[in-house]
Amino acid sequence: MGAGKTTIGRILARKLGKRFIDSDHEIEARTGASIPWIFEIEGEPSFRRREAEVIGDLTACDGIVLATGGGAILSAENRAFLKSRGTVIYLRANVASILARTSHDKNRPLLQTADPRRRLEELTAEREPLYREIADLVIDTGRPNVQSMVQTILTQLAALEASGAQSAHRPYADASMIEQSSIFLNVELGERSYPIAIGARVLSDAGLLERHIGGHKVAIVTNTTVAPLYLERLAAPLRAAGRDVITVVLPDGEEHKNWSSLMAIFDALLANKCDRKTTLVALGGGVVGDLTGYAAASYMRGVPFVQVPTTLLAQVDSSVGGKTGLNHPLGKNMIGAFYQPRAVLADTSTLATLPARELSAGLAEVIKHGAITDLAFFEWIEANIDRLMARDEAALAHAIARSCEIKAEVVRQDEREGGLRAILNFGHTFGHAIEAGLGYGAWLHGEAVGCGMVMAADLSCRLGLVEQATVARMRALVAAAGLPTVAPDLGAARWLELMEVDKKNEGGAIRFILLKPLGSPSITGAPEAALLATLAACAAPPG
Repeated sequence: MGAGKTTIGRILARKLGKRFIDSDHEIEARTGASIPWIFEIEGEPSFRRREAEVIGDLTACDGIVLATGGGAILSAENRAFLKSRGTVIYLRANVASILARTSHDKNRPLLQTADPRRRLEELTAEREPLYREIADLVIDTGRPNVQSMVQTILTQLAALEASGAQSAHRPYADASMIEQSSIFLNVELGERSYPIAIGARVLSDAGLLERHIGGHKVAIVTNTTVAPLYLERLAAPLRAAGRDVITVVLPDGEEHKNWSSLMAIFDALLANKCDRKTTLVALGGGVVGDLTGYAAASYMRGVPFVQVPTTLLAQVDSSVGGKTGLNHPLGKNMIGAFYQPRAVLADTSTLATLPARELSAGLAEVIKHGAITDLAFFEWIEANIDRLMARDEAALAHAIARSCEIKAEVVRQDEREGGLRAILNFGHTFGHAIEAGLGYGAWLHGEAVGCGMVMAADLSCRLGLVEQATVARMRALVAAAGLPTVAPDLGAARWLELMEVDKKNEGGAIRFILLKPLGSPSITGAPEAALLATLAACAAPPG
């Protein structure tokens, strides 16, 4: 509800030369009663029966654009009709946007409660997986230009037909974009805005990457683990299209996110006489993405680059937002630049080859996004952690998309971490200290962040910001994701020394991202006594 189905549906119908029908309006026409009246007098079950009858009739028609009610997908019969008889477009809007659009609308019976926001969060958690289950296209409605969204839908509908995913009796215009069931988001940064494509066959769309490449030369940076799996799959279509493809294969691991690896990229670019029109492509996890982005920001003072993340952690976090850089022995990510990619192309099928440890590491960042901004999403993760650990495609696609949406919105408001963006470092102050203290590569980044979130929740409790039950929930979810919940014993003095080297700190004081409450962040300092108590409680005893 409130996603703009009627507005966009009417315009789309005109563009396609079809008839527009709103299922709610059809129900009212058939019954002679308004939707609120049916809900009040007959109840929701009666309304759902009428809705199912109407959808069964309308989906049997040709030549229409049908806008359904938001709850139509609750019926398995409706879902089957919609999926088998038509092309389903899911217009996704966040809770804040829906609330803003519907706050004064008295014709929405499900929102006539004392706490409409909470009700919307509940409805979203219940319905979101079902929307994604049947959707052929997922369109983010965060953009203000309705005509632009309609054009995006038309382009992607044409791509479905071009890829053979569209039924023969429903032709559209000629175009090409991406495979069926892909999700499209946008990071809105004015002239630096860029798209995110998420789907199970993104790498199979040879034209998707090429359309983001302007010059003749392309340099693909990857590592020794990813190269045998996906390098040729990415490079071959580019060569076939006449591009000059240079490949740089780095050693794998966080310990190689250093100056030596950066120089290897520069050496290859200079040896191949790469110019300012050369596009760099980061094919791999967060280490490859950060190094490639920093090389792109620095080479000839800036060349374009594209992120093609192949790990869950990179797909949900590091590939989005433009943070690039490398590690220094005295501090993680202390050298780098803000530099946005031209596009992020996340192929979820690459997660099938991801080691279990790496999958868990990525889930840490998924949990983080729910913990700091979206309680409903956090609760969804709690309810679906087993599906995520089992690599359920629909669950992973939802987790990646929602994480990218959250991060994109934060980056839109604070691109260069002047304030709000710091909340994305929940768990990272402790986590970065673990990584540096043990030596980069001993723990994966996500493992350190997972444990760091438990420590941050514990500190939040000690400062009176959350209840002990919140700490228990955080610890249980982190453990269920296969992540460590007990920190290594670095010694209090070493902990403090490491945490004092952090980009968020001001005037020598350590700043933490804490919970106030779960689903909402607090950026604050902490008394040393409370911090030492957290370290003592959460770190393993000596030996």
